[in-house]
Amino acid sequence: MSDRGIDPFDPDLSVGQRIQFHRRRRGMSREVLGGLIGRNARWVKAVERGEIGQPKLPTLLSIAEALKLRDIATLTGGEPVPMSMFRGPGHPALAAVRDAVNAVAVSMTGPPPPLAHLQARLDAAWRARHAAPDHRTVLGALLPDLIRDAKHAARAYEGGERRRALALLAGVYNLAQFFVAYQPGADLLWRIVERSVMAAEESEDPHTFGCAVWLAAQAHRDAGDFDAAEAVNREGLDLIRPRVDGAGDADDDLRAIWGALHHEVAYTAARAGQSGTAWRWWDRADRIARSLPAGHYDPMTSFSRVIMGAHAVTIAVELRQGGEARRQARRAEGAAIPSQPRRGRHLIEVARAWRLADDPATVLGTLDMAYMAAPETIRYNGYARRMTVELAKEGPAELRQDARDLADRIGVLV
Repeated sequence: MSDRGIDPFDPDLSVGQRIQFHRRRRGMSREVLGGLIGRNARWVKAVERGEIGQPKLPTLLSIAEALKLRDIATLTGGEPVPMSMFRGPGHPALAAVRDAVNAVAVSMTGPPPPLAHLQARLDAAWRARHAAPDHRTVLGALLPDLIRDAKHAARAYEGGERRRALALLAGVYNLAQFFVAYQPGADLLWRIVERSVMAAEESEDPHTFGCAVWLAAQAHRDAGDFDAAEAVNREGLDLIRPRVDGAGDADDDLRAIWGALHHEVAYTAARAGQSGTAWRWWDRADRIARSLPAGHYDPMTSFSRVIMGAHAVTIAVELRQGGEARRQARRAEGAAIPSQPRRGRHLIEVARAWRLADDPATVLGTLDMAYMAAPETIRYNGYARRMTVELAKEGPAELRQDARDLADRIGVLV
């Protein structure tokens, strides 16, 4: 279809036609758009021609970001729906983190940072993230220098020290993905994912590789590509399996990422509506968690005994099993999750469980607890933002003012 004579406000245009119009208007090829959202040109072509179904909301949000659109309705039609309702505002430190990631030339003047010192800084950054309610602000202050120094180390060291430096660089990129996730900048997210996987592969360290795969699978799933998420996830499991099943010398950290990858298969299956597969893989992950020491808590994945109850809530919610979701939420109530942002995320999932039960008062109360636990988690969480808007606009009259107050605190206009 030629763009000449097309009215982008025509209500009869399909989503694919709207995507094609705005892509061409920006002078962007299908290859470039696909690369920005983690897809290929063939998939973009199929969407534009209506040969496959309409992309899911997370993918539409990524497309809108890539095309620099402020309103998702530009692609879907209908009433205006600002992108900020779903993604939240960009953090003030996002530009500095982007510059550090994008920098091609790294200053090689002076010696590279000692690897032990770089490891200590990375470990401290993870601890700070878990302890801080405003965890993105904390990471935003630490990441630019950490990224630059890790790049310097990976280029300066040789041999075994270089492999260790590459493992640290992959770990820094993993931390950066937690900062960038759910912010405007799908292109930056995918750049970080790809660089983390590349550095992890070169490091030849199975734990580092498992961590990079875990986050790559999440990125594909959040983009709505469940097939790619599962393929990446299972490939990671296949490559790590000999170190866990055969050698018998896997330490707790490697077994934790092994368990986390099992749960990611479960989560992806739940998102795809595959109940039996989801719960079967959750059971496998739970057995691995129970084999770990009681206090073991993986700093990146949060994999542990205590997190499996929270994971069960999410699996049930994604499968829309309302009764099971509430049962799991009650079982996990009071779980001592040793991470402020992860506890905030769990409470948002609990709120989703109560939304399935059509209990708006409990939904709002749980969202308020999520805000108290980790304001910067709820501020950037699309589910939480949408539930808050729903309650502020359409909830019971006696709850609307409290919902509007929460909306103000998390930066949502209602």
